Order: sequence, then C-alpha cells, then structure tokens
Amino acid sequence: MLAKVKDIISMIESYFPLELAESWDNPGLQLGSRHQLVERVLISLDLDHQILDLARQEKVDMIITHHPLFFRAPKNIDFDLAQGGLIRSLIKSDISVYSAHTNLDAGERGLSQVLAEKLGLEEIAPLDSYKREELLKTVVFVPFSHLKAVRAAMSQAGAGHIGKYSECSFSAQGQGTFLPEEDAQPFIGKKGQLEEVDEYRLEMILYRRDLKGVVSALELAHPYEEVAYDIYELKNEYRVFSMGRKGRLKEAMNLGELGRLVKKALNLETLRVVGKLEEQVQKVAVVSGAGASFIDTAARQNIDVLISGDIKYHEAKNAEALGLAIIDAGHQGTEQIVSSLLCHLLDESCRKQEWKITFLPGYSSQIFTSL
Repeated sequence: MLAKVKDIISMIESYFPLELAESWDNPGLQLGSRHQLVERVLISLDLDHQILDLARQEKVDMIITHHPLFFRAPKNIDFDLAQGGLIRSLIKSDISVYSAHTNLDAGERGLSQVLAEKLGLEEIAPLDSYKREELLKTVVFVPFSHLKAVRAAMSQAGAGHIGKYSECSFSAQGQGTFLPEEDAQPFIGKKGQLEEVDEYRLEMILYRRDLKGVVSALELAHPYEEVAYDIYELKNEYRVFSMGRKGRLKEAMNLGELGRLVKKALNLETLRVVGKLEEQVQKVAVVSGAGASFIDTAARQNIDVLISGDIKYHEAKNAEALGLAIIDAGHQGTEQIVSSLLCHLLDESCRKQEWKITFLPGYSSQIFTSL
C-alpha cells in the first residue's frame, strides 16, 4: 500500500502537534507536495548539502528535519547562494521537505524525553508547564443499532484516551424524542409525528486539538440526519507539555562520572562542565538543544545538574552562583538523536498501516572540531 507525504505528516503530527510549537517557530511542510507518493524517507537534524547528497544517493522522496529549512519566509531565492542552490536541487530532485522543531521538543515522546531515558533517569517528569492541553467531553445520543460504530469512529479520531488506556467510554440507556418537520428525511419515524425512541447516551473524553476530527467522525458514523451532541469543558488536570525533563539517577554519582556517561550515551568526543567534578549529583534536568533559559527553573527545583547545550559564559556564571552544575553536551550533541527517534516512531506507525516505507537516518558531520 502506497502512502503520500500528507500521510507521513499526519503520523508525525499525531505525536507532535503543531500547536505545541513556539510562536516564532516554523514547523510543517517546508517544500513540496502533500500528494507526492512516498517510498523512501531520510531523517536528519539539519538540511545541508551533505544531507542532500545523501538523499539523492538514496533516491528518497522526502526529507524530514528537526531544524526548519525556513525559519522565516525568504524575500527571494537566489540559486547562486547556498540556500537558493539547495532549494533548486531539492525541486529538481522532486524531494519534499518537512520539519518538526519545537513541537517535537515539547512532545511527550520528544527529544528531552529520549535523552532522559537514554541516561537511565528514573521518575521522569516535565521540567515545567510550557503548555497545557485542555480536556473536553463529548456526549452524543445514538440508537443502539449504531452505538458500537459511533464509539469506534470517535475512538479512531482520538476520543477516549485516558493515560495508558484507549477506547474509554460510558453509555446509558434512555428515551429520546423528536418530531420530524416537513422537509426532514428521518432515519426513524415519520414527518409530523412525535417519536419516542430508545437511545443511548455515549460519553467520551478528548483533547481540544482532536475536537474537529472527533465531531466529524461521529457525524459520519451516526445514522441521524441531525445529530444531537454536546461538548463540555472539563476542569480535570490537563496534559502538561515541557521542552525539558527532570528525573533522578538510580544512584548518586559524581559530576565527572555523569559527564563521562553523557559522552558515552551520546557518542561525543568532548563536552563542557560547570561545577566541581567530584561533587555528588542525583537530581538531573535535561533540555535538548539550547537550554540556558531553564537554568533558573532547574535551580528553583533544587536540581543538581542541568544537561543541555549552547551555554554561554554569563549563563554559566549564573548557574554557578545558583549552585547548579551544568553539562554542556552541545546543541548538535543533544539533538542528533532525532534521526533514530523519528525512524523508530514512523516505522512503527507505518507497519500498523501496512505502508511499505523505508526510513533512513542521516547525520551531518560535527560542526565543531576539538583541538
């Protein structure tokens, strides 16, 4: 079975919805057609000429990157400049490009989550409350003959997920009344005659971002010409999203040992450390990419060490003053795992859909060289 670019996008955004992205960010389809057929996909942190050469060599139909090709809309595209030449080659090679950036960072199965798991942290939790997703409940009234069909359609559209459980619902029998007017085409009953029918009240919870799809699904599956349903806002605890994670090492170790563990886990030649190497640490925060903005947040929660990248001098001095150790594993170092992460997630999803798509990890050379 063949898939299209739009199918791959739908899978990515089911894990990492665009609503999670920062306002300044530009995730989504960068170049190409949503209707292009896809058999081979290359996944990389960035899109540069090295990745493009690999994509052409592997004859891929699509490239998925973490960092967007366009952070801002270009004012012009000059084929004689580096980015313009890249764009020209992509178009000539008929390769579509999609990027998942800060929405992927903040996702429940995003980069910081993977980093935390890779380092063996326990009791992993969001580092802050970057965004909260609102919980709703939909109630629809259905004849018994279509109860299972409507419930299945709503579940498939995203309703009924509670923690580690899916297809969660409640139904109760009752009496429904309606009077079809002159221009009605009733599924049950006759025009101008008040009807009393046995119906079931079907209740399912959903997240606000799934509302449109769930309502569309229930309307398609429901037999009535006019579907009666209600949407309620809930005060239950919302799902929390964060760019970072916090957790605990199984056993305390000194900062130097943890630094060596990070180097090994991320396959790094070097990294930078702020703090005394012999100092014992156990409470750890991780933020992929540039995480200096989380220094104060981590310190307020009595975190022992923050693992991130792109830490500047004055930011390091602030962490030192707050008693927070830093392991700077680099922007590239903490985010290059995106290739293996997305390859795994998308391959898993495609198998369920019986789509035969090959996902290939792509890696650019390390941008920095240590002397």
